[in-house]
Amino acid sequence: MALERLSRRTILTLLVVAGLSLALDLVFGAFRFVRTDDGDEWSVEGSVTLPRPRDQSDVSVEEAIADRRSRRAYSDRALERSELGQLLWATQGVTDRDRGFRTAPSAGALYPLEVYVVVGSPGVEGLESGVYRYRPGRHELDRGRTGNLQSELQAAAVDQEFVEEAAVDIVVCAVDERTTRKYGERGRQRYVPMEAGHAGENLSLQAEALGLATVSVGAFRDDRVRDIVGAPADQRPLYVFPVGGRA
Repeated sequence: MALERLSRRTILTLLVVAGLSLALDLVFGAFRFVRTDDGDEWSVEGSVTLPRPRDQSDVSVEEAIADRRSRRAYSDRALERSELGQLLWATQGVTDRDRGFRTAPSAGALYPLEVYVVVGSPGVEGLESGVYRYRPGRHELDRGRTGNLQSELQAAAVDQEFVEEAAVDIVVCAVDERTTRKYGERGRQRYVPMEAGHAGENLSLQAEALGLATVSVGAFRDDRVRDIVGAPADQRPLYVFPVGGRA
């Protein structure tokens, strides 16, 4: 057998390596990295399954459009996990699994957007405060940094108080290279911001249909927001959406 042909020294070396690997797993067992399809890594401490999104509502598209407003006042109730899942699905959820198409149109179906959630207080029922990254294909959240980081996000958003007062803040970032590798600089200047606008309007209309309050925020320090959500250096923050129950 192959094992019998190994020298005692080789076997000892393999055992030492295996022991070191096990020790590292014990020390860092709760801390791992997820590599996306485009190769970037994001440290996670577990995944959270979201309820299946619904595709029907008592509110028509026309009603949601007519009633949509920028709302900066929030109640002190926590969001339901189904409400957060519905918002994220409307923003970047998958609607055609065979072809990978999503809720918002994308130039060349390249999908450069990445969506993060900063859960604070009152937060979301059943979720710890911290930062989560939405995984559209699985309709799940990967958990990153823990703790309430909304005050830091408020400071990064030129101290707009409603950023901290909302139940959660949904942060939309973009990996420009996914689009520019096909469309060049026009992709960064036009197609990616257009796509963020599509996704943002979807989020706003879904919040309206759910009876929630939200507002789109573009005034913030990009590098600081990127650091707070733990996004890789190649991701450009484009939007912050505070979301909560209506006051």
